[in-house]
Amino acid sequence: MSVISMWNLIFCLFFTFSFVLFFSALLFLNHSLSIYLSWNIFSWGATDINFIFLFDWVSLMFLAFVLFISGSVFYYSGEYMEGEINISRFIFLLAGFVGSMGLLIFSPNLISILLGWDGLGLVSYCLVIYYQNFKSLNAGTLTVLSNRVGDVLILVGIAWMINFGDWSFTAWMGNSKSLILTSTLIVLASLTKSAQIPFSAWLPAAMAAPTPVSSLVHSSTLVTAGIYLVIRLGWVYDFWMNELLMILSVLTMFMAGLGACFEFDLKKIIALSTLSQLGLMMYSLSLGLVKVALFHLLMHALFKALLFMSAGCIIHGFKGWQDIRMMGNMMISLPFISSCFVVSNLALSGMPFLAGFYSKDLILELSLMGELNFLSLFMLFLSTGLTVTYTFRLIYYMVQRDYVLSGSCNLSDGWGIMTKACIGLVSFSVFFGALISWLAMDATSIILPSELKNLTLSVCILGAFIGFLISQSAFSFSKAKFSITTWISGSMWFLPYMSSQPLIHKPLEMGSETMMLSDMGWLEFLGGQGMMSYIARLSLKIQSLTNNSIKMFILLIWIMIGLVLFF
Repeated sequence: MSVISMWNLIFCLFFTFSFVLFFSALLFLNHSLSIYLSWNIFSWGATDINFIFLFDWVSLMFLAFVLFISGSVFYYSGEYMEGEINISRFIFLLAGFVGSMGLLIFSPNLISILLGWDGLGLVSYCLVIYYQNFKSLNAGTLTVLSNRVGDVLILVGIAWMINFGDWSFTAWMGNSKSLILTSTLIVLASLTKSAQIPFSAWLPAAMAAPTPVSSLVHSSTLVTAGIYLVIRLGWVYDFWMNELLMILSVLTMFMAGLGACFEFDLKKIIALSTLSQLGLMMYSLSLGLVKVALFHLLMHALFKALLFMSAGCIIHGFKGWQDIRMMGNMMISLPFISSCFVVSNLALSGMPFLAGFYSKDLILELSLMGELNFLSLFMLFLSTGLTVTYTFRLIYYMVQRDYVLSGSCNLSDGWGIMTKACIGLVSFSVFFGALISWLAMDATSIILPSELKNLTLSVCILGAFIGFLISQSAFSFSKAKFSITTWISGSMWFLPYMSSQPLIHKPLEMGSETMMLSDMGWLEFLGGQGMMSYIARLSLKIQSLTNNSIKMFILLIWIMIGLVLFF
């Protein structure tokens, strides 16, 4: 079987299973069904070791979206990774990624969740270091060590759950007060996978992976695992955890949006937009809007995968170049890909009647109806405006601005595999927001005055206007009076430096020095090696004394006579 036919076969299988799961999810939702399968592996004292699967409309629908996006990414990779020597390794890694995500989605048990959670972390590390250069090694190390913090927190939660004899989420039912420690640990662990402050540095660094990997990882799998875990907990976390999530999510949204407005790397801008949307999902969870957060999670998976794939087509055409200052006028050379790029960006910014509008507008209006302080609402709408700002700035640079590298690249849409892979995602990004809103979301009555009702649209229009102004005056930010502001705003508040230097480099350096001073230093003389050499020398002396046995016998007799006379 050829490589292309293998990609097509995987796409057809994933596409078929995704539609079966989607209609099954609608059936489960309509009839309020859920299937709970438990397999008792063995018992240990009073604790049962069970392997559990939970099939309900949430898990089925989320896995349907994951499989559809994964199938599109597999089909897309058939052309993007063409000529790759180790293509079978790439296929197995992507398949392992999807399998780990499926285990995480269907598992209401902390043990099996940890298997899927660790599987995502391990495979993501292998994919980030796929190109095996110095940059990918640093990014992979930062990614795996940041995710390790979440692994440790889940392990501590598992250890605490031994007291209750059950690791499944059913133990939370009616017993949330006694399990508040475990739920707190799980929520804190979710902050690492969803890259909330202070764990935000690894997500833009993971852009060292191939673009199909970025399209899968940063849309519906790795970064959404933490959000999905908190959605599964739902009502468990306490009030102070809600306030903590609100503060961290608002700061994450603002930091990511501000950094994207000053960034020129195409993939890094999209990664920062993912970080901003993850903050919005966590913000909605802090308000208790669990179902709305799931809605935005599904919609974000669609248009973010489309955005990465269309950006990958552009990068592929520019032979790996990612600086947006050298690009422009894509609507002439790449009309279809630039249309997909614009549609996904407009859906990201929440423009009316696209997929992102129905979920993002619902979150904003429900937050206006809640009892929130002014600062929280101001930061929320400011971050939303920044999303529209960097989105329209990116559209201007890529689509409308004059082509800078004219004649250096041969760009064309063609009718290749990468172009076909975007067709399903662009249609879903346009129509699926309204469809899911009608089918799966409850009818919510939103009563707001006209000023607050139009506030979201006003913020979007203002953000778009500022985005075009920033694009037109981009070179004014290089002046001396703007250099400090640009440096601080575009540096993610120094989180990459703090994550790589004090949190990773310095502890590893201190550990190396401690090992040289202790384990390989004085412990060599006073520990096992030193004791061995001392005993060896002592045994040699004793052996030398026993060589002249007559002299030793006479010496011992005289010593005994002396002791008798003395005492």
